[in-house]
Amino acid sequence: MSPMPDMWITLAILAVAAVLFVTEWVRLDVVALGVVVALILTGILPIEQALAGFSNKTVISLGALFIVGGAVFHTGLAAMIGDRIVRIAGGSQTRLLVVLMTATALLSAFISSTGVVALMLPAVVSLANRLRVAPSRLLIPLAYSALVGGATTLIGTPPNLLASDALRRAGYAPFNLLDFTPVGGLLLAACVLYMLLVGRRVLPDRQPQDAAQQATTPGELFVLYQLPNNLFRLRVQRGSPLAGQTVQESGLRQHFDLTILSVTRPNHAHEPPRSLAGVYALLNREQVETILNPPPDFRLQEDDVLLVQGDAEQMSRASAAHRLAVMAAEPVAEGDLITNEVGIAEVILRPRSSLIGKTLLEARFGSVYHLTVLSLRRPGVDGKLDLKRTPLAFGDVLLVQGEWRHIFALKRLRQDFIVMGEREAAELGAFSRQEKAPLTLLILAAMVALVGLNLMELVTASLLAALAVVLTGCMTMDDAYQAVDWKSLVLVAGMLPLSTALEQVGAINLVAGGLAAALGPSGPVMVLAGLFLLTALLTQVISNTTTTVLVAPVALATAQSLGVQPQAFLMAVAVAASMAFATPVATPVNTLVITPGAYRFRDYLRAGIPLILIALVVTVATLPLLWPL
Repeated sequence: MSPMPDMWITLAILAVAAVLFVTEWVRLDVVALGVVVALILTGILPIEQALAGFSNKTVISLGALFIVGGAVFHTGLAAMIGDRIVRIAGGSQTRLLVVLMTATALLSAFISSTGVVALMLPAVVSLANRLRVAPSRLLIPLAYSALVGGATTLIGTPPNLLASDALRRAGYAPFNLLDFTPVGGLLLAACVLYMLLVGRRVLPDRQPQDAAQQATTPGELFVLYQLPNNLFRLRVQRGSPLAGQTVQESGLRQHFDLTILSVTRPNHAHEPPRSLAGVYALLNREQVETILNPPPDFRLQEDDVLLVQGDAEQMSRASAAHRLAVMAAEPVAEGDLITNEVGIAEVILRPRSSLIGKTLLEARFGSVYHLTVLSLRRPGVDGKLDLKRTPLAFGDVLLVQGEWRHIFALKRLRQDFIVMGEREAAELGAFSRQEKAPLTLLILAAMVALVGLNLMELVTASLLAALAVVLTGCMTMDDAYQAVDWKSLVLVAGMLPLSTALEQVGAINLVAGGLAAALGPSGPVMVLAGLFLLTALLTQVISNTTTTVLVAPVALATAQSLGVQPQAFLMAVAVAASMAFATPVATPVNTLVITPGAYRFRDYLRAGIPLILIALVVTVATLPLLWPL
């Protein structure tokens, strides 16, 4: 095939992928895999090159960093840091804004910005309520500082790693850990000053409509949703038709809309005591066992005590139909639903969630996510919504119950869900290895030191740190697998070959030549500004990772066509990819704060566009000093 048809085929693959990225009609990782397959089937790349992204150093580093970041959250270290930040901030709104934004950026320099905002969000909302300040005055600054923080170190965000990898593959020395810090630090200072001087005028003073968003602990949710009023204990009596049936066969959910949350079973497995020692052992033996969230194939027995959730009238009908004794003498308490193993949390549906338009039954929520939905609320809608028949919509708040590990597994489904209350869960001991928090901090610090002092490559140091958190018991290997955002890894690994293809068919050189011809006569600084604006525009509608994969080769080729060093151009692309300020759907960081801040789309435009222009000026003025053009 001649080069020109190859170029058109590759550009067609890029165009289809771009449309799917923007519309999200198909999952992003599926699109990336489709790109790989398309490149192979069309013969644009041989199989080895098309699959090379899965062995790329950046992809391996990202996977290891996900594990280290998971240990930071799993051990409660992140929650401890968040609490300390809030205490230092004090009661002054100005001081709170400065400390909050600075500390959030510092955290985001080393761990996921989305995780940092999810961690800080409940604490900031609670503090805003104490200070009688609308959360909308603090939450956009929180989100923006997390995004800027990612641009301050090499490991802060995937675009930085991708830009560094582009340098390495082109034969240049990759960026060091702190190469981003000067420009990132200036951007953070500019962001804080902007919020102090201008943000107070452009940010709305608006209270969230839904009071549920102001609940900050599982205990408060228990009271707010009036759970004691629709939770009941039922004992399976002798002769009950449910004895011997599975949970699914019992029909309690299908016919009576009752959900079994737990089964407490007497322990009859002991033998009669034959001595005083045997009597003592019997009296001190655990007499019951509790099965939390029993699976559909769990078989019920006589004397089982079922903790069920549902309507009182339906509960009475079920108890009469199936010989179930209502244990009114034992009221349901908070501790029955909230422990260090299980709990309740609010989950918000994102704008492009795959669940929108489906009912919970159609989405098979319980079987897919291993969680029970106890309540469904919709902002602006009063009254109770039918859990079975109500199609889900953007902004719906689901109160879910189940094991903490399943609740927070939803965090990885960033296209679908926003999970609230991680910090409060940590306070309950939901993260069972809090005693390992100091060790996790030591491992994280050692990894940063090894990379910062150039003693070890990032991929080696991150793999070593990931191995260390598992071997030292900071998290199990199963937890480590769950901590990895496989969707992001597949996205990066699948899009890297497209960048290679665009380069090989000449598309990168064509775009770079056009950019150099249009802006080159005005000097490399204007080209630098053009690259920044192009990247910043794309990152408002598609992920910063995809944006960097596509624009970094253009920046590299443009620098080479102008005969200048490429470091400044690539760093401009990486930094601009983090400036996703202008839309609430550009990044999960912005989406996290939209509902608790009661924001509207125009709030992001008013606050974000001026900040992008400020970032442009700061970046274009700073980078030529650090990396002469």
